[in-house]
Order: sequence, then C-alpha cells, then structure tokens
Amino acid sequence: MTWSEMQPLLSQGTYDSLYMVLWATVVTIGLGLPLGVLLVLTDTGGLLQNRPVNKVIGVIVNIGRSLPFIILLIALIPFTTWAVGTFIGPSAMIVPLSIGAIPFFARLVETSVREVDHGLVEAVQSMGGGIPTIVWKVLLPQALPSLVSAITTTVITLVSYSALAGAVGGGGLGSVAITYGYQRFETNFMLITVAVLIAIVTVVQLLGDGVVRLIARRGRTS
Repeated sequence: MTWSEMQPLLSQGTYDSLYMVLWATVVTIGLGLPLGVLLVLTDTGGLLQNRPVNKVIGVIVNIGRSLPFIILLIALIPFTTWAVGTFIGPSAMIVPLSIGAIPFFARLVETSVREVDHGLVEAVQSMGGGIPTIVWKVLLPQALPSLVSAITTTVITLVSYSALAGAVGGGGLGSVAITYGYQRFETNFMLITVAVLIAIVTVVQLLGDGVVRLIARRGRTS
C-alpha cells in the first residue's frame, strides 16, 4: 500500500480516535470527579461520613475497575445500542469508553483529594465554610496538580481503550491497524499506526506534565 493510499485512512482513523477520546474524557471527568470526591467525603472522618454509602460506591468502583475493557465493551452492547441507537462506530464507543474509565478516574481523584492537608479544611470550617466551599475552595484547588496528572493518566488509558475498541467495530486507529495492517498483512501500515498512537500518547503526557509544572510555578509565586 502506497503512502497516498495510507494517508486518508490514517487521517480518518486519527480523527475518529481523538473524537472518541475527547468526548469520553469529558464524560469521565464530569462523572468521575464528583464520584471520587464523594468517596472521600463519605469515608470515616469525612465531612459527610456515611459508611454504607461509601461502601456501596466503593464496591461499584472496584467492580468497574476489575473488568477487562473488552469484556465490558461486549457486555454493554445492549445499553450502548439503547443509548445511541447503535453499538458500532466512534460515537457508540464513547459509552463503553466512559463507563470503563469513570471508576478508574474516580479512584485517582480520591487519592488526590486525600492528599490535601486536613488542617486547611479545619481552618475553613472554623470560619463557617460549608461543604461546597470546602470542596471548591480547598479540596479541588489544593489537589489540582495531582488531578491534572490523574486526567493525563486517564486520557492515555482511553487512547489504549479506543485502540482496543477498533477490534469490535469502534473505528479509529485500532480498526485501521486491524483491518489494513493485520488482516491484509501490511506490516508497514501497522507500524505507522502504532507510531501515530505513540505520538498521541507522548503529546498528551507532555501537555499534562507542562500544565502540572505551570500550576506548581504559579503556586510558588502566589
């Protein structure tokens, strides 16, 4: 296969992969962030201490994290079809990608928020600050560098998930690699696809590290 034949396939595959990862990241952050914070707040000694609720959430998160993505992908076919009308294509893959990443990200958020100095929380409480104030003014800002690292790790995980989704009709670079690189024995095409995935992961990691350094620098100067 010549480069002129590869280029449109690679371009479309890259676009589809980025599309899946972008929207899955938005959904994962939107649902995983409050879930992770809730795990901290409802734990023993937390501001909303409630062990039964904490245990239920913890079990759900642990089950979600323990399932291999390919199994989750297949198990969610009925739900995905109900949600978006189909279980194939990049738009459909956003559903299992998000559901697979939310428990993973929630645990990272929980770890990040737990690292915040409890003395800062007590100081805000002593000044009459309620739980929303503590969450938005103390916990999340103080945990921000760690949260950015968690988002970076999650996005990289989603990139690998999106490649795996290509094996079951999800589109993206994974589908291109399997269809044209593996099944048609186009080794060069396979290598180029792998190189593109590595480049995407590298760029995401560099951007994440850069944001963390910027936040740390601003923290030192403020």
